[in-house]
Amino acid sequence: MDGSRSHRWCPVNLSRLDLNLVVALRALLEERNVTRAGERIGLSQPAMSAALSRLRRHFDDELLARTGNSYELTPLGVALRDRSATACDLLERVFSSQADFDPAAETREFTLLAADYGAAVFGAALARVLHHEAPGIRLTFQHPAPSVVENTAAVLSTVDGLLMPHGVIDGFPAVDLHQDRWLCLVADDHPEIGQELTLDQLARLPWAVYQRPYDAPAARQLSMLGISPHVEVSVQTFQLLPHMIEGTRRVAMIQERLARRAVRSAAVRVLPCPFDAVPVQEAMWWHPVHNQDAAHIWLRQKATEVGATLKGHDGPDEGVSVARGAGRAPGLL
Repeated sequence: MDGSRSHRWCPVNLSRLDLNLVVALRALLEERNVTRAGERIGLSQPAMSAALSRLRRHFDDELLARTGNSYELTPLGVALRDRSATACDLLERVFSSQADFDPAAETREFTLLAADYGAAVFGAALARVLHHEAPGIRLTFQHPAPSVVENTAAVLSTVDGLLMPHGVIDGFPAVDLHQDRWLCLVADDHPEIGQELTLDQLARLPWAVYQRPYDAPAARQLSMLGISPHVEVSVQTFQLLPHMIEGTRRVAMIQERLARRAVRSAAVRVLPCPFDAVPVQEAMWWHPVHNQDAAHIWLRQKATEVGATLKGHDGPDEGVSVARGAGRAPGLL
């Protein structure tokens, strides 16, 4: 590597860097137009052109390359587009941190990434608490993208938390919320299944599964038993599984806390798994940038309290009755 380019690999001295350039960089790379980028962040066209010139000198790259009457991103520009967006989101969260937080008087938004299971079970309970204790707080749930595993730090830096069981990500602060157990789901009138399921039936029957690129619970658990399920239907939400089971020969695995909803929404019944399925240990994960933020500390305290109430409901009185014979079991919720 020649000396003229070696500086690109040295640590950046942030005290000498104009952080306004990060905002300009994001606007330029997302708009791919100097005038529109300037309008977006409130700069004149000459000021935005000057910012682009400074960015080009810093990165030793054109970033935006003219093609005909428009601009296209260079390869480095493409790489920086998502990074600049993440950096802006992170800076906003750093500078919006608070030393004190009054939940009854504050107005702000907390964003949590969660699959439908986490949002329905823990998220709904948390939302009820916030409704009474912090009426000015808005709670937003978003479905996590596969990048949450591929680039966990970047994703977590842009939200307030991630609801996800242990075993998918690691290395970030978390608070445990509650446990759940896996049950099997079959049609009420399944022609081949009586009082119980067998491993042979799990291997032979077709499946409906919850499938994410980074987390397929049923497939992972069955693979440890040497079973490769024959998947007929794959869905992105657990709460669709009952409707994919009703009136078919399929089988599915579902958490006990969702089983109550399953038997209410479709003609299905719940059976124990014919193997020792590893329980779900749900947790809330966050980026360390939030550690000292008073608002986030309060959110974590509420999460811990809500999780404790759910842990208190882990016993058989709160669980769904499990079918032991053909048809819907007596007392099944």
